[in-house]
Amino acid sequence: MRSVIDIVDLTTEELDELIKTAVDIINNPNKYSEICRGKKLATLFFEPSTRTRMSFEAAMYELGGHVISMTDAGSSSAAKGESVADTAKTVSCYTDIIAMRHPKEGAAYVAAKAASIPVINAGDGGHCHPTQTLADLLTIYREKGGFDNLTVGLCGDLKFGRTVHSLINALSRYNGIKYVLISPEELKLPSYVKADSIKSKNIPYTQTTDLESAMPELDILYMTRVQRERFFNEEDYLRLKDSYILTPDKLKNAKADLSIMHPLPRVNEISAAIDDDPRACYFKQVLNGKYMRMALIIKLLKEAGTI
Repeated sequence: MRSVIDIVDLTTEELDELIKTAVDIINNPNKYSEICRGKKLATLFFEPSTRTRMSFEAAMYELGGHVISMTDAGSSSAAKGESVADTAKTVSCYTDIIAMRHPKEGAAYVAAKAASIPVINAGDGGHCHPTQTLADLLTIYREKGGFDNLTVGLCGDLKFGRTVHSLINALSRYNGIKYVLISPEELKLPSYVKADSIKSKNIPYTQTTDLESAMPELDILYMTRVQRERFFNEEDYLRLKDSYILTPDKLKNAKADLSIMHPLPRVNEISAAIDDDPRACYFKQVLNGKYMRMALIIKLLKEAGTI
């Protein structure tokens, strides 16, 4: 049974196909409004979420389907010690597809191995978040017209940021990409991500702790928050949480067509004063996420022979 646990589970051709479907959904919503009629999506969220869970649920409703939702692990059998595998097998009896978020890396993989229906990873710990990457890709496509020859600045928590890891894995497939990795020393991109997705493909990159000096060359600035939930030490979190705060003044040397992105939620790493800047794309990402999740649900249910 086909599932999507990591962005690398999708070929470059499949990414392009999903973007094409999403654009068609945007342009012809009525064409898709009943395609999942009678089908059910289970959203299993063992970790808090607003955008991702609601986006999956809105996606399924707009495809004419239904949703069964678990938003509090404490009220499920997980609180009694039920394994992820057993939960996946159980939910497979009730629904046609699962979207799952879990704080433990690898949990979505375990669920997919056990389930008899498709599983979509909606974020597993600090590992990866493939559907956020799909939202990011559609945003870049709509803003830039494609993915080739872009200089992409990734700023903030590059160590634990699963959205960053997934986006690098996706963009590294395209031509002429260059990365500028902006972070405190303690939150640098993990060496395995660099080795697998950047160095192995001879993609040019620079590492810096200074956002402002990097700004003039960027086509895309992908801001991230420093995530309290990934730290074992509150003192370290408090020391690093305000490492980068994007303000209008810091954009004075930025390109006129810079795209400012953020997977959200933001805390204070992007000033609200930037929200009205035409270069701000982070709320566009939210909407684009719904369209790409619609496209992915359609793809997986078609491949499963359910629709």
